[in-house]
Amino acid sequence: MTQVQEDRAPARVDADATPVLEVEGLEVGYRTRDGQVYRAVRGVDLRVRPGEVVALVGESGSGKSTTAHAALHLLARGGSVTGGRIRLGGRDVSDLTEREWQAVRGREVGLVPQDPTVSLNPVQRVGDQVAEVLVIHGLARRREARRRAVTLLEQAGVPDPAARARQYPHQLSGGLRQRVLIAVAIAAGPRLVVADEPTSALDVTVQRRILDHLETLVRDRGTALLLITHDLGVAADRADRIVVLEHGVVVEEGTADEVLGAPRHPYTRQLIAAAPSLADGRLVASGPTATATGAPAAPAAEVAPVLELVDVRKEFPRPRGAAGARSLVAVDGVSLRVDRGTTYALVGESGSGKSTTARLALHLEQPTAGRVRFRGEDVTGARGETLRRLRRGFQVVYQSPYASLDPRFTVAEVIAEPLRAYGVGTRVERAERVRELLADVALPADAARRSPRELSGGQRQRVAIARALALRPDLVVLDEPVSALDVSVQAQILDLLVRLQAEHGLTYLFISHDLAVVRRVADHVGVLHDGRLVEQGTAEAILLDPREDYTRELVAAIPGRRPRPRTAPAAAR
Repeated sequence: MTQVQEDRAPARVDADATPVLEVEGLEVGYRTRDGQVYRAVRGVDLRVRPGEVVALVGESGSGKSTTAHAALHLLARGGSVTGGRIRLGGRDVSDLTEREWQAVRGREVGLVPQDPTVSLNPVQRVGDQVAEVLVIHGLARRREARRRAVTLLEQAGVPDPAARARQYPHQLSGGLRQRVLIAVAIAAGPRLVVADEPTSALDVTVQRRILDHLETLVRDRGTALLLITHDLGVAADRADRIVVLEHGVVVEEGTADEVLGAPRHPYTRQLIAAAPSLADGRLVASGPTATATGAPAAPAAEVAPVLELVDVRKEFPRPRGAAGARSLVAVDGVSLRVDRGTTYALVGESGSGKSTTARLALHLEQPTAGRVRFRGEDVTGARGETLRRLRRGFQVVYQSPYASLDPRFTVAEVIAEPLRAYGVGTRVERAERVRELLADVALPADAARRSPRELSGGQRQRVAIARALALRPDLVVLDEPVSALDVSVQAQILDLLVRLQAEHGLTYLFISHDLAVVRRVADHVGVLHDGRLVEQGTAEAILLDPREDYTRELVAAIPGRRPRPRTAPAAAR
């Protein structure tokens, strides 16, 4: 346990208060196509009191969201509550009709869903979407509701709320869209807010601001908050109590300090060990798995870097008629070098220029100015056969293992594709190379015959890594390679990357917005902000002693280490 967690005072929640939400013996089943019932949630007990933050944690498939959606009568088609009772404010709501639930949702309990992109109406102004809650529940007429919507957007932390209320969702950033969903959730003054992975798709600094605001609502209004998350670092920062779910069963429950400081169940210990934000030190290869060390990696010998960017600049033309300058500067004077056998992490928020810089390094974009050198050779203007030869030396692993593999191919065909494209080896030799690569990424040999859609997310990412290594490249660009994965799967992939680097001398350019992950794998770190490299150096120097305010903000946003004064909520004072 970190010192921050040890110093935290326990929350003062009235244990005698009637729970806002009380779930007893909840059973949820889903009927499959063959008529069988899959038990997704089994005997779950859960209580959330006024002014309390309860975190429901676990991996994908553990039953977190199913439990929350069952409590709100929002189960997907095929799902049904098959046992147990649900009470809101002491009132049994287990047998309410859908019409009766429409009067409860929004008024007594508000929901902040995970993805604001699909949760907001794209053709309706955001102010009208907030106002609609007030109108539906008879709390205001249309004109008054629009006026109050501006106030609610302001309370949800939306800057310039009057102007934002007139905008459409696509005109807002992901963080602002999530704040709009908070305004919708709190509009009718519910006693309970359910936040279902409300920040998993956001940058860490935006994540912190959103969670800060939800916490303020709990403190100032005495609202109860049920926080659904797979990240124990977030739970460590925010929760009064933590409930751990595995395969639909509660395996552990207690205060944040109890669960994180003295976990009793092996699954909880596994989640804690896998959470980058709760771990210390850098991963180093040790036998078949990677272990952590507090020491920085040994410096590489002085050799020509595998990749070097020299004062690289990239401008994109703006659409005709757009206000402001005629071009958008995405990357502005970036210089960096990646030495052989090391990991250089490029970090920053969305829009900072990370992915554009990676595309320049991969020669998928041509720089407006500056030079790109690969293995000591200036490749800035490379074209045709020269460029094709160079591209054999660098490969990329993308963020989404779901979108980056062709579903029409078998796993063997996916991995062998680069070998076929470059005419490497005979059919027999390529098949042998596929077997070697599957073993390298710890997949069974019979996975070769399977389709990518038959694999889990972590297995798909292992296939993507195997494909990237097929041509024995000098450089592998890893573009947010673990951000779409659960923390335990994320830990496995990071272990794998570190082991492969040690065994094969691989060189990585690692793109990430998550400094907790970067801390585990990087030798050197470069921090991008608005297209400029504001700071770079060893991972130890950047993460432990950052010089720039922007870097310090990123480091401070790493979940799991935030000191938080625990004051009594309004309802308990």
